[in-house]
Amino acid sequence: MDEIYDVIIVGAGVVGCAIARELARYELKTGVLEKEPDVGLGTSCRNSGVIHSGINYKPGTARARLDVMGNAMMDELRAQLKVPLKRIGKLTVALTKDDIPGLRKQHEQGVANGVPGMEMLDNEAMRRIQPGIEGILGLWTPSSGIISPYGLTIALAENARANGVDFRLNHKVTGAARNDEKNIFTVSATDTRTGGSMTVRTRILINSGGLHSDELSRVMGIDDGVIWACRGEYYVLDKRLDGTLKTLIYPVPGPNDPGLGIHLTPTVDGNILIGPSAAYIPDEDREDYRATAHVMEDLRREGLRLLPELTTSDFIRNFSGNRPKQTPPEVGGYADFTIEETKIPGFIRLQGIESPGLTSSPAIAIEVRNIVGRLAELKKRARFEENRPGFVGRFSALPREQRMDMIKDEPEYGEIICRCEQITKKEIRDAIENPLGSRTMMSVKYRARAMMGRCQGGFCAPRIVRILRDEYGYKPNDCMMRSWRSPMFTGNVRTGGDNES
Repeated sequence: MDEIYDVIIVGAGVVGCAIARELARYELKTGVLEKEPDVGLGTSCRNSGVIHSGINYKPGTARARLDVMGNAMMDELRAQLKVPLKRIGKLTVALTKDDIPGLRKQHEQGVANGVPGMEMLDNEAMRRIQPGIEGILGLWTPSSGIISPYGLTIALAENARANGVDFRLNHKVTGAARNDEKNIFTVSATDTRTGGSMTVRTRILINSGGLHSDELSRVMGIDDGVIWACRGEYYVLDKRLDGTLKTLIYPVPGPNDPGLGIHLTPTVDGNILIGPSAAYIPDEDREDYRATAHVMEDLRREGLRLLPELTTSDFIRNFSGNRPKQTPPEVGGYADFTIEETKIPGFIRLQGIESPGLTSSPAIAIEVRNIVGRLAELKKRARFEENRPGFVGRFSALPREQRMDMIKDEPEYGEIICRCEQITKKEIRDAIENPLGSRTMMSVKYRARAMMGRCQGGFCAPRIVRILRDEYGYKPNDCMMRSWRSPMFTGNVRTGGDNES
């Protein structure tokens, strides 16, 4: 059998990766098991990318405490990991007098939770922040912001990997049991690419399985928590509208709404999102990320209402994300996060980590580290590299003189692969050669931002495939979009020669 780990984390979403990075500060042998071929391919990359302030959650709950704490940690984390973040603030707007009690409740919660800098604003004051905004009263929270959700997840994982954490992608946990005499867990996993099996042993087992966290808990004999998947759908708008929104604008949510309402959200990359919707879906569809025609029509109609200058060509793509809720459809609303050592010694579970899970992730990592510290000695490593090395950013955003100097040193910076986003061959190659070793098209997309422009990969995707084929030895059947269940090619138009797979 393999060497015994001190800690195994199941699930490499933003929370699992934040925990991995935090534990990498200590002399622990830590591993991560993830069923997908890359980190953050579930809920963690399929959301609005909003850094929440803490006004939405009941005082005294873990959600409220960890949201405010995580928000305060983001600026330092962003600087260390070179992840773009913008503190653009948020207006929660009462459109009618009926919305005002709910808005005042959010203000009261924000005060109790310690949210900094809040103000209640009339329409004139709101228009100084966002010209043309409607509404009779607004709650301004300047600590709210936007971040790249997949960028943060990838950065946390790659930094954890650089500090010694062992990531085993493509490994789906199929069983786990504890030997009480030896105080050891044996965890079984299946390689989702090859079908092979493996086992690992660990002293501490952390369940950060997101949408599937209740399944692992049931495997361990704990069945007091059920996850319901709630789908949120989005439209992505073209960058032509960049700058239209100066801040986040949210409606006042109802007391039992499963989400925070459909709204417009600017992104750090210049696009605007319309959404999300909120609809519970059947249990068997937890990973069904399809977009539905009637919801897309609702989003389109809402977008035109909020931004009348929209044209059909501004809607460049859609996507959806599924939230792991602990409240059933007939209840709605939110339950508190579950973060605890269970009745099984050494088994830590995290369930129901939906919004504000992204904002809370570094704070959740500290919460889990403290639990681990009660189970094992935490001795700090002599050397922990908290800063992400190398150039991580957009080449096209650099000053012209700096770009010219970089091209002299590395000519591949001078070759454009993605015209819409101005992504160079060197950026594509860096994405392909990522520290985690994942080479799906989605892995390249999330690291380099290729295939995210108006043409959605029509120009650059064939060129990326060609680089994989000619410079990395990929066969056509090796090229996958998101996972090993999503091949780019199913066969050859013609046979013979080097194109034979």
